[in-house]
Amino acid sequence: MQRHLKTALLACLFSIVALPTVAEEKVRVFILAGQSNMEGKASLELLKHQMTDPKTADQFKHLHKDGQFIVRDDVFIDYNNNATMQRGGLQPGYGSPNKFGVELEFGNTVGDHFDEPVLLIKAAWGGKSIGKDFLPPSLMPDDATYQQMAKDAKAKYDEQLANHEKKVAEGKKSRAPKPAPTAEQLKQQYGHYYREMMKHVQTVLANKDDYFPALKGKEPVLSGFVWFQGFNDKFGGLDVQYEKNMEAFIKDVRKDLNAPKLPFVIGVMGQNGSKEASGTSLVIQQAQLAQPNKPAFKGNVAAVRTDVLIDKAAEAAFPTWRENFEEWKKIGSDRPYHYLGSAIWFSRMGDAFGEAMLELMGEK
Repeated sequence: MQRHLKTALLACLFSIVALPTVAEEKVRVFILAGQSNMEGKASLELLKHQMTDPKTADQFKHLHKDGQFIVRDDVFIDYNNNATMQRGGLQPGYGSPNKFGVELEFGNTVGDHFDEPVLLIKAAWGGKSIGKDFLPPSLMPDDATYQQMAKDAKAKYDEQLANHEKKVAEGKKSRAPKPAPTAEQLKQQYGHYYREMMKHVQTVLANKDDYFPALKGKEPVLSGFVWFQGFNDKFGGLDVQYEKNMEAFIKDVRKDLNAPKLPFVIGVMGQNGSKEASGTSLVIQQAQLAQPNKPAFKGNVAAVRTDVLIDKAAEAAFPTWRENFEEWKKIGSDRPYHYLGSAIWFSRMGDAFGEAMLELMGEK
């Protein structure tokens, strides 16, 4: 794998030009990427309840007609990692199975704004770090570093194996350690999901007319990138590298997509909710908030706080969710690290990402 993906294909797929007066000839393309919270963790069952609950119905009235989800015919989405709904017109359901995420209201926000149709290309995998899994090409280790990493891993494995065998000999329960990765295996692991993300974008654009007949013949215009990730970088010392990794990620994405000033929205980690972030969560939050202030990113990168958009009702109900499960199902559907699976919180975040994108594009 070369250190940078070839840009020739993407350069011919995308037209980074001013739009002509005939809007129907173009389609706005936005890339959405990240880990589990970009996958989407708000339950459709919860959404259906809140669509009819008088306390929340007004917020979701644009998503349905007579209780049936509206499928947009001007906003389309392709999601790489969803077994139940992979591509089609935008509607609730393009998250984890039977769930939705920020793509829903992001798509509605930008779709309502533009006369041209919109295509969302979503690439997300749960439990992935930017410090390893999404590591950008410019920061990939060299061969000597991989060799040393493999050597260190082998030494750690040998120590764990010896300890395991000692416990077994003493009649104690013990789980055998996983074998240490080789240098070549490490080379394949680092940056793997960055490469998969780019491959997905290329595949969708190359097959756009087949995947979305309504967009046949329309020229794709790459218009923005949304990044929603950070939780897995809290561990293993990756937090202190996040600011450097994030900066390199943005630059490499723009280089590989042949889009030097591509508008880039970062969803800032906000699982802390009403509480102040602390520890490694605070380090990553500050690293994300620092990006728009970098000289190369002023005016073309935005960092949107998600903690200030919290669903306070879900936050208040979560501590006793087990004891009050039937009531909890009407408010939330997951744990705090997944923003409580709150339909309200995920909707607010998607809308905020969309508004930030439009502002970066000079559309507001």
